[in-house]
Amino acid sequence: MAAPRQARATLREVADRAGVSTSTASLVFSGKGPVAEETAERVRKAAADLGYTGPNPLASSLRHGRAGVVGVIVEGRLLHAFRDPFAVSVLDGLAQELDAIPAGMLLIAQSQHDPGLIIPQLAGYALDAVVFSLCGPMHNPVVDHLAARGIPMVGNGSPDDLRVAQIRLDERGASASAARHLHDLGHRRAGHIAMQLRSDSTTAAFTPADLGTAGYADARDRAAGFLDVFGDDSPMVETEIPDVDQGRLAGRMLLDVPSERRPTAVVAQSDLLALGAIQAAEELGLRVPQDVSVTGFDGIVVDGLAPYELTTLVQPATDKGRAAGAAVAAMLEGAPAASIRFTCTFREGNTTGPAPLER
Repeated sequence: MAAPRQARATLREVADRAGVSTSTASLVFSGKGPVAEETAERVRKAAADLGYTGPNPLASSLRHGRAGVVGVIVEGRLLHAFRDPFAVSVLDGLAQELDAIPAGMLLIAQSQHDPGLIIPQLAGYALDAVVFSLCGPMHNPVVDHLAARGIPMVGNGSPDDLRVAQIRLDERGASASAARHLHDLGHRRAGHIAMQLRSDSTTAAFTPADLGTAGYADARDRAAGFLDVFGDDSPMVETEIPDVDQGRLAGRMLLDVPSERRPTAVVAQSDLLALGAIQAAEELGLRVPQDVSVTGFDGIVVDGLAPYELTTLVQPATDKGRAAGAAVAAMLEGAPAASIRFTCTFREGNTTGPAPLER
């Protein structure tokens, strides 16, 4: 037979043993008030003697009306998010702000193909707020569920819903600035490698008409920015996952064509896709940037890029995460969270150069 469970010591018992009031003992554990070190040490010793490990978090959450947990929804497998330095930087900035609330962060993976699957899971969680940490689908079924529970929500451009405070980026303007850089260098045949446009995307060519049915605003707007400069006849490939392998596959689809049709420049929607495009060019015997120029998007540190320094658009990833955390803190205090719009900084590297002379 199992031994009977020993009753948990209470804060009052600790206070009585230490010869202090319950409120003084509480201040020692919360760290939120001035208590003489001698008194605090007496309280800590009494707690150790009684096996008291601190206030009951469930009771504390009931008293304060908060769970101390913020849900962070990440679309797709968490593996892919943790392989993306940009995604990790956003989460780091978010965690910094949540620590100051204080609140913990619960990562919740959401299926790309059936986003509503997590609703029963969410229903079982006590959450103070929810952050959609990366740009996911514009329409997300969990928004109705969370709104019905009165849970504040913050998105990074998505879901596109007035009930969600937004931390946005000028996606179209940023992409157009990369395209203009290439156009100014004399490039007239350019290709585009996009992130996924829909939840069921595969790595395949797409046309401007497909942007009208896109489910992901960031990929749609970055493609639109590219087309603003190079026009609707430019070749474009979307990817199933915005990683190096899919960028390499998309790069070969754009570049493994007769030289008279081959783009002299590639605008990629992420730095990882850009690295894949560079690898594809090298496999085809093309020199970067002498034969083909490549630009990225994000401004992350990419392993395996040397000796190249990528020409890219630098997103303020950590600042975006911190802004999302600050929005959560404001809403938990009952204040409105103003939507914020960030811009990118253009950073020229050595992966772009003048368009090659026509042979």
